[in-house]
Amino acid sequence: MRSADLYREAVRLMPGGVSSPVRAISPCPFYTASGKGAYLETVDGFQLLDCCLGYGPLILGHGPDVVREAIEDQVTRGWLFGTPTPLEIDLAREIIEDHRSIEQVRFVSTGAEATMAAIRVARGFSGKSEIVKIEGGFHGAHDSVLVKAGSGATTFGVPDSAGVLPAVAARTLQVPFNDPDSLEDLLAADGDVAALIIEPVLGNIGPILPEDGYLEAVREITRAHDVLLIFDEVITGYRLGIGGAQTQFDVDPDLTTLGKVVGGGLPIGVFGGREEIMALIAPSGPVYQAGTFSGNPLSLAAGLASIRWLKGNRGVYARLEEATRALQETMNRWPGSFVRCGSLFKHFFRTDPPANLVEARQSSTKAFRLFWERMLQRGIFLPPSQFETNFISTAHGEKEMADLEAAYRACLS
Repeated sequence: MRSADLYREAVRLMPGGVSSPVRAISPCPFYTASGKGAYLETVDGFQLLDCCLGYGPLILGHGPDVVREAIEDQVTRGWLFGTPTPLEIDLAREIIEDHRSIEQVRFVSTGAEATMAAIRVARGFSGKSEIVKIEGGFHGAHDSVLVKAGSGATTFGVPDSAGVLPAVAARTLQVPFNDPDSLEDLLAADGDVAALIIEPVLGNIGPILPEDGYLEAVREITRAHDVLLIFDEVITGYRLGIGGAQTQFDVDPDLTTLGKVVGGGLPIGVFGGREEIMALIAPSGPVYQAGTFSGNPLSLAAGLASIRWLKGNRGVYARLEEATRALQETMNRWPGSFVRCGSLFKHFFRTDPPANLVEARQSSTKAFRLFWERMLQRGIFLPPSQFETNFISTAHGEKEMADLEAAYRACLS
């Protein structure tokens, strides 16, 4: 098969043969030739119903006309200038309008870059050194957040990768998700915490949903201890609805990071928040952040087209919610636990839905692997990990959802 041939060559040219570790599917990944709507076409001629969707950005599916036309129009004008463009103002205005917690934004190139910069500006604003993250939360592959938990309810981070200095990881503390008491205990004992960074819905080991009142408690606790609250909405932003998780759960953070959907399928990152915090960023203030491709015109054009379409067709969010709810009603008849939030969903191979990282890790990864392989054989592409979220898009219609439901039933039996 051509995918196997390509992979053998790729291994010779690239570490592990891939550009990101999650794509390293054993014994070899399939290679994609094209994507349209809800489907991928592989180089070997197989059509796959896509529930990975680029790990979340493609809420309108592959190649939607509204985004393609925006990109084509911008290509005729140019795709890199090294100067400001009107598109920056247009997209900034849309984002600020949709998030009551955001007064100013800065565009960067990736979600990871956005979280890195948000942490830096939080430290600059507070004058404090440490940050807190949630166990199992993922905020990109930069040193401050590429840490794993140690022992105990509240833990100092230790490096999760070779090359991350222990002294850097030690500045990152961790607490469990859905455990406000642990956060309160940590902040009460440590006065050098600049910020808590949290995915309001854990997307990279889930979805794992916040329990009732949890996010509100997090907001109260951080405010009481003069700690900035950063909502990492790279996954949830514009995917759970206009205004993301912070609007859905009615909790306002101090800083927000965005990505994925905001770029319409092209690389982008955004961080924003209160003007008094954002004013510290160069050239306005002493916190340095810069990038050649920040505010790239193609990404801005694609993102602006996507967001404007979503805002003009808000009813699609209710339809996506109903589609995953219907799937959940079917899945509840089978062993395991099905979790969903809007267009995010996952079947965990454990009895009850997980509330945190420890419980998520109790899922059977062996069972998931067998299930994933069966689904792929039936033409369904899911993210190849028990700990990655599945997605649907506006291109997933009644036929696609019926096919997905039938595949779940067959592969779980």
